[in-house]
Amino acid sequence: MQKLENYILGRWITGDGDGQALFNAVNGDVIGYATTKGLDFQKIVEYARNTGSPAMRKMSFQQRGLMLRSLAMHLRNHLDKFYAISYLSGATKADSWIDIEGGIGNLFAYASLRRKFPDESFCLDGESHGLSKSGSFMGHHILVPKEGVAIHINAFNFPVWGMLEKIAVNLLAGVPALVKPATITSYLTEAVVKEIIASGILPEGALQLVCGSAGDLLDHTTSQDVITFTGSASTGLMLKSSPHLLKENVPFTMEADSLNCIVLANDVTPSMPEWDIFIKEVRKEITVKAGQKCTAIRRIFVPENKLEDVQIALGKALSQTTIGNPLNEKVRMGALAGQSQRDEVKAQVQKLLASSQIIYGSLDSVSLVDADAAKGAFISPLLLLNENPLYATGVHEIEAFGPVSTLMPYSSIEEAIHLARMGKGSLCSTIVTANDQTAKQYVLATATHHGRILTLNNDCAKESTGHGSPLPLLVHGGPGRAGGGEEMGGIRGVKHYMQRCAIQGAPTTLTAISNVYQPNAKGRHDTIHPFRKYFEELQVGDQLISGKRTITDADIKAFANLSWDHFYAHTDHTSLAGTLFEHPVAHGYLIMSAAAGLFVESSAKCPVLLNYGIDELRFTKPVYAGTTIYVRFTCKEKIAQELKDENDIPKGIVKWYVEIFDSNNEHVGIGTILTMVAKKEQ
Repeated sequence: MQKLENYILGRWITGDGDGQALFNAVNGDVIGYATTKGLDFQKIVEYARNTGSPAMRKMSFQQRGLMLRSLAMHLRNHLDKFYAISYLSGATKADSWIDIEGGIGNLFAYASLRRKFPDESFCLDGESHGLSKSGSFMGHHILVPKEGVAIHINAFNFPVWGMLEKIAVNLLAGVPALVKPATITSYLTEAVVKEIIASGILPEGALQLVCGSAGDLLDHTTSQDVITFTGSASTGLMLKSSPHLLKENVPFTMEADSLNCIVLANDVTPSMPEWDIFIKEVRKEITVKAGQKCTAIRRIFVPENKLEDVQIALGKALSQTTIGNPLNEKVRMGALAGQSQRDEVKAQVQKLLASSQIIYGSLDSVSLVDADAAKGAFISPLLLLNENPLYATGVHEIEAFGPVSTLMPYSSIEEAIHLARMGKGSLCSTIVTANDQTAKQYVLATATHHGRILTLNNDCAKESTGHGSPLPLLVHGGPGRAGGGEEMGGIRGVKHYMQRCAIQGAPTTLTAISNVYQPNAKGRHDTIHPFRKYFEELQVGDQLISGKRTITDADIKAFANLSWDHFYAHTDHTSLAGTLFEHPVAHGYLIMSAAAGLFVESSAKCPVLLNYGIDELRFTKPVYAGTTIYVRFTCKEKIAQELKDENDIPKGIVKWYVEIFDSNNEHVGIGTILTMVAKKEQ
């Protein structure tokens, strides 16, 4: 049988020895072997640092994002190959779609996130802080990619998604990855990585793969590296508490056991659509991926007066689940990942049965379509009942990682909240209710114990991604038992792979460092109006001091009539007693519009294509009739844009810092406007 290959040091190699046998989950046949014996993990880590890291660090966020998009598009051309291999893990087509196309979707999502970052290899974080009276000394925070490697130790249940959802984040941050998938399903991860490497899209050293034991890998890490782990809490704790990791202070994030729960609120009755939504959601979370999801529902809380009705409804729903060979179109639930995993689930169920009873399914038999229970890793969906969840606490401590969930009663919403919190930290929870106040009460009381909470009702059910679907731009992780990690989560997730550093100095110096104009920095003046410059010609700090304009009472009245904004503070001289104003005040948007008239050169055609929007607009001082204003207009930041198609105009986004002053040289308005500016090279 063929051994899986490891991609390390820029080449594909096999480990020494026979390695661990990998089995077809459906029929038990051996499909290959995995081994990392003989690999030099120190050299592997050093290769990522010395080859992958420099290449990734010099790329801008825009380049990294476009790289991810290209990779996603490439992988989509090989879906059939990935699906064919995924069936070997016992996954149905629907299961595989979550894993394969869901993983690729993460690449697309983080590719799009590039637009939130500058056209630089680093970025500023948060707002600047003035640290002196005169404005000559300030501080800011900068984020730079760590100089190490992101080491991802992944779980068996999602061999594609588990890898892609992690590397999408670290690659956008500018950090290379070393992926160690769970050995039992590593054959699918290997297939995807082979296509990634064959594409030539990633810089050399940006991605390495080891299939098999991690050996002494973690003993070669430093504080510049980041380790992520997805798996059991016991294994995670062992790794996290390694003396070497503690000594080197290596960042470690963990996603571990999670006894996720769903609550049926007392307001929901069998006649309501929310009832059917609840039953459907529970059935789906028990059977999808054969329950092998870190987000699957393990605990079901229902009002005690509806316990019997829910039991009957769930039994009917589960009885409609066809189990067997995932290649058969009639099958809705496939096998567990392997027989060892099936045996582990059965052992955990036996522990749960000390305080519960099986009310649907069987540990001993399962009806299959086009499959042999003696050869494959199949198990029946199991619904358990625990009638005393406040006192029989095993259900809040033991996870059977398969199609297993436990039904439990509660007497009040306060008790349901208490029961949910007894899980000691979960990845996600769901409450099904048509009462928004009940939803609010539950969320505010349980958010401390969950990474994500879904409030599910008829209004959102049709488009809801469901209880168990992590989303790229939302955090995936949870406190306590769930490990305390935070994967994905949009911009915040990217920052996990970057070092945050406070920088201090003169505004002009910090402008030069960040390539983003800082308040009170020195501007650059020349005879060419900024709007006459193409994108390439503009420099951060290019500045215009406008002419002056006096705002009149007639201007205020005309703007009120034009805009239909007749708010009393602008138009009524008799209603100002007890207000903040001494006289009728000019509309803020009148001031901004007047400012635009001062900094826009003329109506002549120029490289500026359009006004793209306004950020952070503030009106800081009232402007009364008779006030004279002028504008300091500064190029703040430049962000290049890629061509959408062959007919697109080469362009970029330019941010302008707009400061509006009165005759006392005091700010009356501050904002950032965005323009789309053509490039000279057409």
